[in-house]
Amino acid sequence: MESDNIKIVRARDVMHKQILTIDGMVTAREAAAIMRSKRVFSLLVKKRHENDAWGILVVQDFVKGVIIPGRSPDDVNVYEIMTKPIITVPADMDIRYAARLIYRAGIRRAPVEDKGEIIGMISLSSLILDNELF
Repeated sequence: MESDNIKIVRARDVMHKQILTIDGMVTAREAAAIMRSKRVFSLLVKKRHENDAWGILVVQDFVKGVIIPGRSPDDVNVYEIMTKPIITVPADMDIRYAARLIYRAGIRRAPVEDKGEIIGMISLSSLILDNELF
């Protein structure tokens, strides 16, 4: 059978290992400056305590929470516009299912989780642009 020769690619195999975190009390202006300087499209928002959920700040959050309502980025904190809780992808999930999960959730990227820890980030565009999947 031909399918016996197919190597299963896992989320951990294609994720970006660099994760940038930010505190939820940082202003939108400060967060945008960090994203520009590091050339990233998302920041993981730190948990406030052990039982808290992770958050994520993406470009669309700035559009929805700052630009469209006409708010000053100096007067808006990250926690006001971030997405929380986040959808995570298990590190050992087959990339086909990870891509399907991200796509169907209507998001562009998701943190990769292993044993309760965020170990990387996966995005739909990086599957094509940064990897040799096909």
